[in-house]
Amino acid sequence: MNRLPVLLATFALAACTSVGPQHKAPELAMPAAYRAADGWKPAEPADHLPRGDWWRSYDDAVLDGLVARLDRANPDLQSALGSYRQARAAAQQARAAYYPQVNLSAAATRSRSAGTAGREGTLSTIDRIGLDASWEADLWGRIGRGVEAAGADLAGSSADLASVRLSLQAELVQNYFQLRATDSQRELYARTVAAYQRALDVARNRVAAGVTTRADEVQALAQLRAAQAQAVDLALVRTQLQNAIAVLVGEAPAAFALEASGWPAQPPATPVGLPSSLLERRPDVAAAERRVAAANARIGVAQAAWFPSLTLSASTGYAGNSLSKWFSAPALVWSLGASAAQAVFDGGRRDAQIESAQAAHDITVAQYRQTVLGALQEVEDNLSALRLLEDEATLRAQALDAAREAEVLALNRYRAGTASYTEVITAQTVALDNERGLAQLRGRQFSASALLNKAVGGGWDGLAAAP
Repeated sequence: MNRLPVLLATFALAACTSVGPQHKAPELAMPAAYRAADGWKPAEPADHLPRGDWWRSYDDAVLDGLVARLDRANPDLQSALGSYRQARAAAQQARAAYYPQVNLSAAATRSRSAGTAGREGTLSTIDRIGLDASWEADLWGRIGRGVEAAGADLAGSSADLASVRLSLQAELVQNYFQLRATDSQRELYARTVAAYQRALDVARNRVAAGVTTRADEVQALAQLRAAQAQAVDLALVRTQLQNAIAVLVGEAPAAFALEASGWPAQPPATPVGLPSSLLERRPDVAAAERRVAAANARIGVAQAAWFPSLTLSASTGYAGNSLSKWFSAPALVWSLGASAAQAVFDGGRRDAQIESAQAAHDITVAQYRQTVLGALQEVEDNLSALRLLEDEATLRAQALDAAREAEVLALNRYRAGTASYTEVITAQTVALDNERGLAQLRGRQFSASALLNKAVGGGWDGLAAAP
């Protein structure tokens, strides 16, 4: 009995030892700045900073309401939340291994012994109540490494939840502004159909007056019907985008509708920081790094299997054939014990488990690096897209001005009888193509803006906007 405290102190000191490698985040050669953006900001730990409601920079109350509905009811987001809760429960379960397991038991037994030499057997009753406890000493850090792995999994699941939410928000913003771009094109085609109808009336009047042939009327009618067909196609595109938004906010498409409304002329500037900030801000990068940490901890769990395990146990209780005697000294029973186990031969199973854990760690390191490279590509792609689309918009606006002037001139010449209707159709087609292209380009600019916000990890209050 006097040796037990000494043994417990020895085991407590031994429990401070943890086998396995210490986690170190994989090193990557990060560029000093993005190629597509000027400016530089020193990297600082920023995972704790609020990311902000980045979509509010578009200053659109309808969009703000849609994002709020997405947060409340999107099924994919609810699924990711369920996965996070599972990871949290797993972490709690892993931490429970640090503590003793205590069980309370009670039993009542009535038995009859066999009779001998003509004597009848006797009846006996034994009642028991007991308290049992067992505790595994974490001598080599197996439990600690398991807790470390579960904690890293929990942090990774939390980052996954943030990543899913950010991706859904970006998808919603993209679909919303694509719908607004489609509304803009539908308004364009409504004006175009009215203009083509007026041109058809002019052609018919000229045919009735004998100034021109019916070929001009047929050409004008064909042009009008083509524009009307394109307007119907745009209605289909809008319906599909509206249905996609309904699903994102967790509602049935039949019960969801968005009215046409205006939208900003240009997307707002997006804070981008510098490449190293991606390691601090992007939730998918954080999740990948946490999976590296979890895999590293599981190497320690596998290596701890090479060392002996020690379990301490204790039990106490009362047993007797009369309830009145339960709490008397003779009815008291107790025991203390310790057991150690060490596998001597397993045919290479533990070596294989260690090798498997090391390979899993190598996989997570490669996935982490791929995630970071993909993040850098997304930022570069969308920074370049915003810059080049702005240049394209300037040129297309100039082309539209010229096309509109050519259209007016061609129509005036046709009315004066100095130009064929083919020239009018050509001028009108060029003007329509440029105006529709400009509306589509605005939609692409807003899509690139949403993707850039997603690429840099969402909004970040206090970070200066890039040029």
